[in-house]
Amino acid sequence: METCGTSRRHLLSYSTSDSNTTEFTNPSSFILLGIPGLEAAHVWISIPFCTMFAIAVLGNFTILFIVKTEPSLHEPMYYFLCMLAVTNLILCTSTLPKMLAILWFNSREIDFSACLTQMYFTHCFSVMESGICVAMALDRYVAICHPLRHSTILTRPLVAKIGLAVVLRSGMVVLPYPFLVRQWPYCRTNIIPQPYCLHIAVAKLACADTHVSTFYGLFVTFCVIGLDGIFIAVSYTQILRAIFSLPTQDARLKTFETCGSHLCVILAFYIPRLFISLMYRFAQNVPLHFHVLIANVYLFMPPMLNPIIYGVRTKQIRERLLQLFIHKGA
Repeated sequence: METCGTSRRHLLSYSTSDSNTTEFTNPSSFILLGIPGLEAAHVWISIPFCTMFAIAVLGNFTILFIVKTEPSLHEPMYYFLCMLAVTNLILCTSTLPKMLAILWFNSREIDFSACLTQMYFTHCFSVMESGICVAMALDRYVAICHPLRHSTILTRPLVAKIGLAVVLRSGMVVLPYPFLVRQWPYCRTNIIPQPYCLHIAVAKLACADTHVSTFYGLFVTFCVIGLDGIFIAVSYTQILRAIFSLPTQDARLKTFETCGSHLCVILAFYIPRLFISLMYRFAQNVPLHFHVLIANVYLFMPPMLNPIIYGVRTKQIRERLLQLFIHKGA
C-alpha cells in the first residue's frame, strides 16, 4: 500500500511540475513516464526489455528468411507464420524504441500525432495477431479433419484472401481510436503513466465524457478478440475429436504434435491478456509500477516467444536453421 501511495504521489508531483497543467484543448505533446515510481531502476529495467527486443527482431527476421529460402515451407501454415512474424516486428518497433529512449535517456516527451500513430499501430497489430491465430487454427483444422483436401481447400489465392481480410479487419476496427481521442478537449494533464500510448490511457486524460470510447474498447475486446477466442476453441474441439478418433495412441500423439506450436502461441497471447484483465478489475491495491511492468511484459513477450516456439518445435524450420549454422561453420 505504501508503494502504491508513493507511486500516486510521484505522479502528482509530475503533474504539477514537470508538464503543462494549464488548460489546453489540443496538447502539442504528451509526457510518457516509463515505469512510474521506479525511475532509479530504469537502466536496469531496460536490460530485459532490450534483450526481448533483440531476440524478437532477430528471431522473426530469421523465420521470414528461412520460409522465403526453403521451398518446402511454402505452405499455408508457414505463410500465416510469416504474417505473424511481420506483425510481431511492427508491434515491437512501434513501441520498444521509444520505451528504451525513456529508460536510457529520460526522453519522455512524445508529439500528439506521434502518440496517436503509436496508439493505432499498437492496437491494430495486437488485433491482427489475434486474427492470425484464428487463420492458423483454421489451417490446423483443415489439415487434421480434412487432410486429403487440405491443398485443394487452402489454396494460395484463398490464403491471400484470408490474410487480406485479417489486415483489413484489424485496420478498420482500430481506426476509430485515434479519431475519438483527437476530438476530445484535454484540460487536466498531459501525463501518461506508461512508456507508450494506449487508447484507454490517453482517454483518461480527456476532460469530456469518454463513455463512447470505453464502450467501443469493450466492443473490440469482447466482440473481436473474444469471438476469435471462441472460433479457436471451436476449431480445437473439432481437432481433438478427430485426434481421439484415430486408432492408435502413436498416431494420436503425432497428429497432436502438429498443433503444439500453434497452441503455445495461442497460450502466450491469450493467457497474459486474461491475467491483466482480471488484475485491472480485481487487484486494485496492486502498485501502479507493477501494473505497468506486467502490461509491458504482455505486449512484448509474444513477439519474442513466437519465433522461439516455432524454431524449436517445428522440424523443418529447426533443420533449416541447423543447416545454416553448419554451412557457416564450414
